[in-house]
Formats: sequence, C-alpha cells, structure tokens
Amino acid sequence: MDFGFQNGRENGSTPRFGSVSGTIVDMMPVRQGGRRANGCMLFVTLETEAGDTVNVILTPAAFVVDFETLSVGMDVTFWYLADAPMILIYPPQYNAVAAARNKTSRIVDVSWYGRDLVNQEQTLQLKLDGSVDIRTTNNQYFQGSPAEHDLVVVYETSTRSIPAQTTPKEIVVLCR
Repeated sequence: MDFGFQNGRENGSTPRFGSVSGTIVDMMPVRQGGRRANGCMLFVTLETEAGDTVNVILTPAAFVVDFETLSVGMDVTFWYLADAPMILIYPPQYNAVAAARNKTSRIVDVSWYGRDLVNQEQTLQLKLDGSVDIRTTNNQYFQGSPAEHDLVVVYETSTRSIPAQTTPKEIVVLCR
C-alpha cells in the first residue's frame, strides 16, 4: 500500500494530514463506473457538528483504530492526505488514510513525527518507555524506530507543556 509519503519534512511546513469529524449518517459500497460495487470500498456520509455534509471514501488500505467496525450513528474522525488531489465537488469528498471512533477516554493524533518524536505541528512529543505497543497497519509488530514516519498515535493523557508530552498507549506506523 503506497500512500505517497515523503521523508524529510521540515518543521513549520503545511500539515501532511487534514481531518474531518462528524456523525456517520450513511454508508454504502462504492460503485466503480457502471459496474456493481464489489464491497471492498465504502462511501461514508458524515454530518459535522456545524450541520455540513462531508463524504469520505473508506478503502481497505485505510487504518481504523482498534480495528473497530464503523456504522451509521457513530461519531468518528477521518484523516486524509491534505496535499492529495481531490475532486472539486460539493459536498467535499476525501479519501481516508485513517479513521477512529470518537471516544472521551482516548485521543488520536495522525501526523508525521520527526527524529525527536515531535509531530509536524509541534504540539505533541512522544515518550517511549518500552511498554508502548508499536505496530503496522496490518497489526504486525513494527521492527524499527517510529521516528521519521507518519504515525497514528493513541494516548489518554499528556502534559500541559509545549509541546505536550505523552507516553502513548499505541502507535501505528503508516508504512509506505
């Protein structure tokens, strides 16, 4: 799976990922051209808190936190590549890279993390103590350093420093 990731991002550059949050109001298999849908991709319609409609394409390559099955009525956040080409239609339509059900007991950050394990936005620094579960999107143990990768970071608490510091519960590396 190739998300087109690039290495060597500089601090202060445009964020790599955008996100959209809302309540799922519809999910249906994606049709490809005039053919029937094969069931592998889903067309998800969200209603944001502001009442706007946003569509998201969810492919098998998109990572879903906790491998949770998404359904109508769930409050979710989808992340997408901010610099990816997209069609200019209304409502907007994004191709999801990651998704997570919104829960008050956890925080999810999707970003590129540099050598010092600070995210691209300079808002979160990871503290790894050996207990952190680091995996790939297909749930295999990651065998390298998570530094200088696009990561999905799941955590519960952080310090109030700038950047905030956390020992995450889980890290998922979005490998090329």
